[in-house]
Amino acid sequence: MLDRRAFVMAAAGAAGALGAAGGQAAAATGAGGDPAVPATAPSSPRRSTRLAQWRFHLGHAADMARDFGYGRDQRTFAKAGTGTADAAQPGFDDSVWQAVQVPHDWAAALPFAAPVSAVAKDREDAAAAHGFKAIGRDWPGNSIGWYRTAIAVEPGDRDRILTLHFDGVFRDCVVFVNGYIVGTSASGYAPFLVEIGDFLDYDGGPNVVTLRVDATLGEGWFYEGAGIYRHVDLVRTAPVHVAPWGSAVRTEASATGARVAVRLDLANRARTAATLMVRHHVIGPDGERVAALPDQALTLTLAAGGEAVAEAMVDLSAPRLWSPASPSLYRLVSELLVDGALVDRYETVFGIRFLRFDAARGFLLNGQPTKLLGTCNHQDHAGVGTGIPDALHRWRIAQVQEMGGNAWRSAHNPPATALLDLADAMGMMMIVEMRRNSSDPEAMGELERIVRRDRNHPCVIAWSLGNEEPQQGTARGARITTVMQDRVRALDPTRPTTFAFDHSWDQGTAKVVDVVGFNYRTDRIEAFHQAHPTVPVYGSETGSTVATRGAYANDPAAHVVRAYDTEHPWWASTAEAWWSIAAERPYIAGGFIWTGFDYRGEPTPYPAWPSVSSYFGVMDLCGFPKDDFYYYRAWWRPDRPLVHLLPHWTWPGKEGQPIEVWVHGNCAEVELLLNGRSLGRKAMPRNRHLVWQVPYQPGRIEARGYDHGRITARDERRTAGVAAALRLTSNRTRLVANGTDIAMLMAEVVDARGTPVPDGAAAIDFTVAGDGRIIGVGNGDPTSHEPDVATRRTSFHALAQAILRTGTTPGGVRVTARAEGLRPATVQLFAHQA
Repeated sequence: MLDRRAFVMAAAGAAGALGAAGGQAAAATGAGGDPAVPATAPSSPRRSTRLAQWRFHLGHAADMARDFGYGRDQRTFAKAGTGTADAAQPGFDDSVWQAVQVPHDWAAALPFAAPVSAVAKDREDAAAAHGFKAIGRDWPGNSIGWYRTAIAVEPGDRDRILTLHFDGVFRDCVVFVNGYIVGTSASGYAPFLVEIGDFLDYDGGPNVVTLRVDATLGEGWFYEGAGIYRHVDLVRTAPVHVAPWGSAVRTEASATGARVAVRLDLANRARTAATLMVRHHVIGPDGERVAALPDQALTLTLAAGGEAVAEAMVDLSAPRLWSPASPSLYRLVSELLVDGALVDRYETVFGIRFLRFDAARGFLLNGQPTKLLGTCNHQDHAGVGTGIPDALHRWRIAQVQEMGGNAWRSAHNPPATALLDLADAMGMMMIVEMRRNSSDPEAMGELERIVRRDRNHPCVIAWSLGNEEPQQGTARGARITTVMQDRVRALDPTRPTTFAFDHSWDQGTAKVVDVVGFNYRTDRIEAFHQAHPTVPVYGSETGSTVATRGAYANDPAAHVVRAYDTEHPWWASTAEAWWSIAAERPYIAGGFIWTGFDYRGEPTPYPAWPSVSSYFGVMDLCGFPKDDFYYYRAWWRPDRPLVHLLPHWTWPGKEGQPIEVWVHGNCAEVELLLNGRSLGRKAMPRNRHLVWQVPYQPGRIEARGYDHGRITARDERRTAGVAAALRLTSNRTRLVANGTDIAMLMAEVVDARGTPVPDGAAAIDFTVAGDGRIIGVGNGDPTSHEPDVATRRTSFHALAQAILRTGTTPGGVRVTARAEGLRPATVQLFAHQA
C-alpha cells in the first residue's frame, strides 16, 4: 500500500463524465414543459431528458396557508401521497405561477434589504455575508420556493427504471411525484438521485414533479442563491444497466503509450436473474474508433436485484494527452447485452493525462513542470445569481483563460457538472472542494456522490477536503479528514487530496492530506519548505487584493477602493507580492487568486451597507477586468507582449498636479509619452510594474513596449469629453436558437469621439427585436442596489452588462441600448438552427 508521500509521487489519472441535454414533455395540468428531446443517441436504450421548463411560486416559512398547506397539521405525513401539500398534487392548478427556466436562482430577483438599526450585530453580519438579500429567517415569505413540472410517461416506462438526476438544489428540499414524497436533500451543493417509477401514472393521467425548496438557512458565508440552480435530468434505463455514476476510467503510462483501465458498476433491478455480456470500444478525439475490447468481452450472471463489477483494460498507442494547451478528449462506449439484445449503452468522456505534485519541482502535468495559474471562484454572476447558464460558464472560463489562468478552485463547494464538462473541453484544470469537512453520515454521503460524479473528468487534479476549518490543526480534524480521505481513495486512487489552511500547516489535518495549501501567508512557504522538504505546497488562496473597477482614489465614505495593486486586508498581500514569490520558486506548485470574479456577499473591505458584494476579484461581478487583471495577463502569458496603462486620463481641475501612472507589462522596456513627448524609457522588472508621476495635461498619454529595440505593444488613454453616445458590443454575433444560448453584451458610455467617459453613469434600457430576451443585467458596482433581473441598468464607470438568451426560432436578433440624452447603439446578432 502506498504511503501518503508515495501516493502523491505516483498519482496519475484519467477522466470522464456522462452528459445530458434536451428538454421535457408537457402534460395537461398547467405545469411547464418542452417537447421531449432525448439527450442520447436514438439507438441507445438509455435516454436522458433535460427538465428545463418549470413553474415557480414563493411559499412561506411561517404561514402554512401561504405555503400551500405544507405542514398544516399533525396528519401531514399520515398517509403517503395525500395531505402533504396542495401544490404537490398532480391536479393542482399552477397556471398563475411564474414560468421559469432552470438553472434558476429566485434570490437573484429578490430586493436588497438595508439592515434595521435595532438588528443585532451578528444578524447584520449574516445578512452582509449573503449580500443583504431579503432572504433567511427575517424574510419567511422569500425563503421557500415551490417548483412544478409535468413529465411525459410512455406505456413502456412501466418496465424501465426512471431516475431524476439533480445536479444541485439550494437548499433543503423535498421532492414529490404525484403527491408522494419520493426524496429529500439537505445539501445545497451535492448532486442527488431520486427514483420515481413506482409513483407514476402509466394510464394516461398527469405526472407532475414538485419540489419544495427551503433556503431559510445557509451553508456558507457568501451569497448562495436559492432554488433549482443547476440542471435536472430524467434518465430512463432498462432494469439491467450501468449504475448511476457507475463508470470509472483510469489511465497510466505503458510501454506503448497509455493503459486504460475500466470499471463498471452494474445493477439488475429485474425480478429475475440475467446473463449479460459487457463490451467496450473507445472513440478518439477525432471521432474515430481507436480501440475495442472484443477479446475481453465479459459474460456474467446477475441475480435478481443483484449488483456486480465488470473490469477491462486496453492499451492505446501514441495517445493524445489532455492538457490546457491541448484538451484532447476520448469517449468510452460501454454496452450491455442480454440474450444478444442491447439493453444499455453508457458513454464516458475521459482524457489521458498524468499528474503529480512534487515537493521539489511543483506540479507536473504529463511529466512537465506546470505552474498552476489559478483563480478561486464562487458560483454567482451579475444578472443571474447562481443560476448560471452553460454558455455563461463557458464565457467565464474564457475570461480567466484570456488572463492566462489555467486552473480553477471551486470555492467553497463542488462545482456544477456543466462547469466541469466545459473545463474538460476548454483545458481548465480544477480543484474540486467539498462543502463540509465532516465524517458524519450526511457529509460522507455528499462526498461519495461528488467523487463518483466527478472522478472521470480530466480537468480535476485534486480533491480539497476542507477550507480554514476550526478543527484543521487538531487531532479531531485529523481523524475526520482521514475518514474522508480513505473514502476518496477507495473511489478514486488516482488523484491527491489537499486542504486550504490559514494556519497549522504542519499539524493535525496537514499530516493527513497529500498536498498542503497555503491560504495567503505566501511569504511563509519558504520557511515551511525548508522545515518540511518532502511536502508538496501551493497557494490555495493568494492575493485578496481589493479594488473598485475604474476608481483610482480611496473613498471610505463611499466604499470605494482604488484599483492600483496596493490595497488588501491585513491577512493578504498585493498581486505582485505573492506572485513574485511563487513565480521564482519551482517547489511552489502555483497559486489560486482570491478571487477571479467579485461575488455577492462577504463585502470586503467594507462589511456593511451599502456594500453588497466583495471587492476581491481581478474581474468585477460582470467579469469586466480590473487593472490587476493585466498584471497577471502580462506575467501569466509572457509569450504575448503587453503593456497596460492606468489610470484613465480625464482629470478636470487637476491640471499641473501629479498623477500616479502605472504600467503593467512584460516587454523588456517601456516608454511613456504625454501628448507625443517622451517622459522616459524604463526597463520592466520581471514580475513587477513601473511607476511614473506625471503632471496632468489633457490630451493623450501612451505607453510603448519594446523588445529587442522595436515596439511590440502599445496602450493609451485619452481625455474624454462629455458623454454623448452609447457603444454596444457582444462577445458573439452568431448564436444557436436552442433556447439556452447566451450573448454577453457590454454597453459603454463614450464621448463624441468614441472615448470612454470614466465617470459615465447613465440609466441604460436594453430592448430586443427577434426571438431572444434579456435575462439579467449588471454593472460591477459593489454598492449598487438596482435589480439584477431587469432590462435596465445604470452604467458604472462607463460600463453596464446585459445577458441575452436566445429563443428557439432561428433568425436575426437585434439588441438596442438607449439612455436619455445619449445616442443609442445597436448590435445585430443571428441565431441559427439548433
